Amino acid sequence: MEMRAAFFGKLSEMMEQDERICVLDADLGKANGTMKLRTKFPERAFDCGIAEQNMASVAAGMASYGFIPFITTFTPFATRRICDQIAVSIAYSQQNVKIVGTDPGISAQLNGGTHMSLEDIGVLRSIPTMVIFEPVDEIQAAKALPQIVAHDGPVYVRLFRKEAPTIFSEDYEFDLFKADKLTDGADVTIFASGIMLKKSLDAAEMLKAKGIGAEVVNVHTIKPLDAETVLKSLKKTKCAVVAENHNIIGGLFSAVCEVAAQNLPVPIIPVGTKDVFGEVGKLPYLFERFGMTEADIAAAAEKAVAAK
Repeated sequence: MEMRAAFFGKLSEMMEQDERICVLDADLGKANGTMKLRTKFPERAFDCGIAEQNMASVAAGMASYGFIPFITTFTPFATRRICDQIAVSIAYSQQNVKIVGTDPGISAQLNGGTHMSLEDIGVLRSIPTMVIFEPVDEIQAAKALPQIVAHDGPVYVRLFRKEAPTIFSEDYEFDLFKADKLTDGADVTIFASGIMLKKSLDAAEMLKAKGIGAEVVNVHTIKPLDAETVLKSLKKTKCAVVAENHNIIGGLFSAVCEVAAQNLPVPIIPVGTKDVFGEVGKLPYLFERFGMTEADIAAAAEKAVAAK
């Protein structure tokens, strides 16, 4: 199932049970999969048009009256375009607004560099009270929604729109604020988020063939970072790789390094875009272009092990 179908399908179920939940989009109902909600919930699903700043302000106003609004648009428009509204009208004003940005990072593909928000985590991570969550598959996305709704405060969801490899089973027990260890390893830790998790698991298999044990940890919530799990793994492996679909400045790599620098300084190698803008291309090309393949992750892991 496509991630957008899983996420908004589950949200539709929750809207049936909770009349406080509403959805606002910015002329992207068809692209993001919210169009059916307008028909099903005409009094709680709205198109604000191509006016994202207004959409954020309307959502803040609705939240002040007790609603739980979800605003959704492409990632660059859900973050850098409305940063001031998020900071002042939503976060500073303590409004319970959920922000869904779709096609994060290089997954914008043919929409090119203008739509490749490689800085969205960095933009929002510095705003107080903000929670930043990035699901890896349709199961995790659906299981996260009840906890996102239950959390009183702003949450940013970094949502891949299309089909993603299924990583978790239906009996997976999700915790919004707890990272998931997927493999055991004593030589190096690979912290990964979003579409980089599957590549990290493949990299771990490549490393296993070379006699290197990689511990793969899915950090689905970048803020607040699960520092306990991060440090527990680093104490065991003494080095790490951070794989993310984001600029290596300001995102998951920065968050992990901040925790490590204060508690357990060890070699940590980033895999992500290296402070550059995106470009037009399909995902296979873009993974190669920006050095984000499983082979790149494995090579970074070998480098981290050698640096111990």
